[in-house]
Amino acid sequence: MSAENWLEQLHDNGYRVTGARRAVVDTMYGLTRALTPTEVHETARKKYRALGLVTVYRTLEKLEELRLIQRVHQPMGCQAFIPAGIGHQHLLLCKNCGEVVFFEGDDLDALTTAIAKKTGYKIEEHWLQLFGLCANCRE
Repeated sequence: MSAENWLEQLHDNGYRVTGARRAVVDTMYGLTRALTPTEVHETARKKYRALGLVTVYRTLEKLEELRLIQRVHQPMGCQAFIPAGIGHQHLLLCKNCGEVVFFEGDDLDALTTAIAKKTGYKIEEHWLQLFGLCANCRE
């Protein structure tokens, strides 16, 4: 999938493809680190000077709704975004630079079964984020 595909999906879901939205999509597409909406705004304004923060929030909301990006939590607070992973994946997130790495292969069945039994919840989904320092930030 490409940034153009993202723009097509926005268009197909009732959003006009404007210079402002294109700047947000170009900023988000292919990222390897999490960006807050303010960081998206600052970066995208280099491509489209008239970009407003409200447009950034609305575009991020729609991209998330379309499952093209996903929200990540950070130790210092919520509300950062990255391009969505493929399938059921979890995240490694660098606490220093924000780099994100997707990984697969969790086996949480025993844990979720025990929690469901103890609480009476029917657990329907889960996500996992691990925080640490990437190889570059450890050096």
